[in-house]
Amino acid sequence: MESISIFWFRRDLRLEDNTALNTALSKGKNVLPLFIFDEEIINELPPDDARVTFIYDSLFRIDQKLKKNNSSILCLKGNPIRIWKELLQSYIIKSVYVNKDYEPYARSRDSKIEKLLFSNSVEFLSFKDQVIHEENEVLKKDGTPYTVFTPYKNKWLEIYKPNSPTNFISYKSFFQKAIPFPDLQELGFKRSSKKVRDYDLSQIHTYSETRDFPCIDSTSYLSPHLRFGTVSVRTVISMLGSSDRLFLSELIWREFFMQILFHFPTVVLQNFKPKYDGIKWLNNEDDFNKWCEGNTGYPMVDAGMRQLNETGYMHNRVRMITAGFLCKHLLIDWRLGEAYFAKHLLDYDLSSNNGNWQWAAGTGCDAAPYFRIFNPIEQLKKFDKNETYVKKWIPELRTNTYCEPIVEHKHARNRALETYKMGINN
Repeated sequence: MESISIFWFRRDLRLEDNTALNTALSKGKNVLPLFIFDEEIINELPPDDARVTFIYDSLFRIDQKLKKNNSSILCLKGNPIRIWKELLQSYIIKSVYVNKDYEPYARSRDSKIEKLLFSNSVEFLSFKDQVIHEENEVLKKDGTPYTVFTPYKNKWLEIYKPNSPTNFISYKSFFQKAIPFPDLQELGFKRSSKKVRDYDLSQIHTYSETRDFPCIDSTSYLSPHLRFGTVSVRTVISMLGSSDRLFLSELIWREFFMQILFHFPTVVLQNFKPKYDGIKWLNNEDDFNKWCEGNTGYPMVDAGMRQLNETGYMHNRVRMITAGFLCKHLLIDWRLGEAYFAKHLLDYDLSSNNGNWQWAAGTGCDAAPYFRIFNPIEQLKKFDKNETYVKKWIPELRTNTYCEPIVEHKHARNRALETYKMGINN
């Protein structure tokens, strides 16, 4: 039996400009591509989760390309440790190539698998791929991580060197074997009715002028593709022009929150700033349910939540408004909102979701100050003055069947300010 190398697909569902895959292919032949539907993650999701459908379809397209060249993806479902033990019995594995994942669970999983492989004399080779700069490359002069975005961004830009995307090496180096690709149902999944849209960077040149207006459908829809790696961040940056600095800044925010999560993993369940641990959240269940359903009586909030529930998307400006409303108008713990977004967002990414929710709640690093409270009525006037966006998602708007506001803005604002002050002082 010939020895093989394995490339393990994770957050990098592409053949092009894939660091670990290209490295594996450049080192020799017999590279077997592998994907594992990790039951530690999958079992928490419904069978028709749209993200699972997207992952499956992305893998299927890759497998179709490989099969035209007499190779295939080995697509499995189960516990990763158990699967790797079985692979070690089935193949003579020389080395395993992966692109790094920086989330706490992934780091723990990879550490266990690396030890397992090492005990079987198999190399575990990991590479930077999903970021331009990883956790220890953008640091303060004293070697500690940045916790404020602007100096982080300045340092990021200072050390950034444009790096052209690498070309796909060759199909010839793949392991030559036709492995049947499983049906979606065979894996225990159902096809979702929600779709991940193709990304479109053609409107990026107008991003700074249009990004705050949800009625203008100029969104790139890039974030799910970066999340699952159907395109590399290097490829995206190579497509930006000199005037697209604001869009580049958003990509840097993504890496900022990734390194925050890496260095401060307790943020998953705790406030980044402990001084806010004393906040007495009301956590009214009825109010939370109305927020989830888009029935708060505030059109910008309700339109955003209905868009999220129906499509898995929500405009970024509206995300800020809906998140701020939950935490400050309703005094509901940001962790409840963060978990709801995690369940429904097609582009859910732990670091960004957590970072942005703590920003909205005022409890995170570089957060909006607690006394900054968006007025959702004024936000509507400013960013959807013709009500094009809200009417699309709330057909009963301006009729007597639309719900009354569940809380009065001035009262909610004063209540939030008082609650936060008391929480900080205690």
